[in-house]
Amino acid sequence: MSTRGWHGHAMKRTAALVGCTALVLSLTAAAAEARPGHHHPRDTARQTLPAGDGWASHGTGTTGGAAADPERVYTVSTWAEFKAALAAEGTAPRIIKVKGTVDAVSEGCEGFAAPGYDFDAYLEKYSPENWGMETDLSAEPDDSPEGLRRASAAQQDRSIKANVPSSTTIVGVGRGAALKGASLQIKDVDNVIVRNLTFESPVDCFPQWDPTDGDSGNWNSEYDSAVVYGSTHVWLDHNTFTDGEHPDSAAPTYFGMLYQQHDGQLDIVKGADYVTASWNVFTEHDKTILIGNSDSESTAAVDRGHLKATFHHNLFKNLVERAPRVRFGQVDVYNNHFVASDEYAYSFGVGKESAIVAEHNAFTLPAGVAPAQVLKRWNDSPLSAAHNRVNGRTVDLIAAHNAANPDAVLRSGAGWTPTLRTKVLPSRAVPSVVDHGAGAGRLR
Repeated sequence: MSTRGWHGHAMKRTAALVGCTALVLSLTAAAAEARPGHHHPRDTARQTLPAGDGWASHGTGTTGGAAADPERVYTVSTWAEFKAALAAEGTAPRIIKVKGTVDAVSEGCEGFAAPGYDFDAYLEKYSPENWGMETDLSAEPDDSPEGLRRASAAQQDRSIKANVPSSTTIVGVGRGAALKGASLQIKDVDNVIVRNLTFESPVDCFPQWDPTDGDSGNWNSEYDSAVVYGSTHVWLDHNTFTDGEHPDSAAPTYFGMLYQQHDGQLDIVKGADYVTASWNVFTEHDKTILIGNSDSESTAAVDRGHLKATFHHNLFKNLVERAPRVRFGQVDVYNNHFVASDEYAYSFGVGKESAIVAEHNAFTLPAGVAPAQVLKRWNDSPLSAAHNRVNGRTVDLIAAHNAANPDAVLRSGAGWTPTLRTKVLPSRAVPSVVDHGAGAGRLR
């Protein structure tokens, strides 16, 4: 047989073997999927958090709905279907697959307005010229413009919030899965996974004017894209959080202040614990991530010893602040890329009794934004911040902050050493790896 003939015969034989192997694998996978409790590793809906991957892997780990029986697997494409899947009876594991864009506000803000509510009347009554700046609106009766605003806001609150049960996996299908205008409430539960979704920030249709907030008054809004409230073992992975069609830059001003219709993208509060946020994109937002929502002693009693969270391989892009702002928690922030715009205020907010370890991160700052801005001191809480790079150069972030703020220095040494980490990249490799791998639609 000639070399050419032998080669051709070998190729045919190899192709046949590959075909047989593929058939066997296909049949094996189908059979395995039919067996209750079998989690096929290539089914992203049944993947679990790897061991040692951040605080959410602590103790029992995080498996979400991986063990769900076939009848507890739901594919949804509308807000009503999504909420129905969350509300399905029983505590057994469940998987919710989100297909396409699920819009929580498909009828627009008008659909939530209470009868008689009129925004122009609201502006007229509570303008500084007519109302003044000394009294808030809390005592206004139900039939006043503020009372009608409260009623309208309550209707939106009931509609756009979605409560996630324990042992649930919510996963986007393909590259275009999104939750628009929704507020995901992971409240007082355990073992939740949320992956491969684009969250377009909820727009508060009815912000409240508070003339006593600050020197000039302020518009205050509600609703975060996702809230982890008193819950444990939560994994948020390969999601994109964005303001989407409603950036703050497009918002109007009333009474000389920005008509703020956004709150946060992710809050971890009220004694929540064991959270891992990995390979997400947080972009185009102001107050991004809040860990611990108050300095008060009543809150401290709930939060002390909790609020343990890990952030790794996330892209924080064109944000203003809170990436994250931390109270109380032991928070590990490593291998993230922070890309700032001219609106940048800070990334790490050092709050009451916080213990932040920020290592092996990369920062891309524009001209005019100094490394000293990366850290913001709210309280005298020590932190660790080693092996970070700013615009390609290794920078001691604590020293940079202290040089610029000699009257409010930060102390080095968070008092603990993270052990629950995946492979740690050198900070010089972070921008390329994170920029190409983070966000919805890039789940493998």
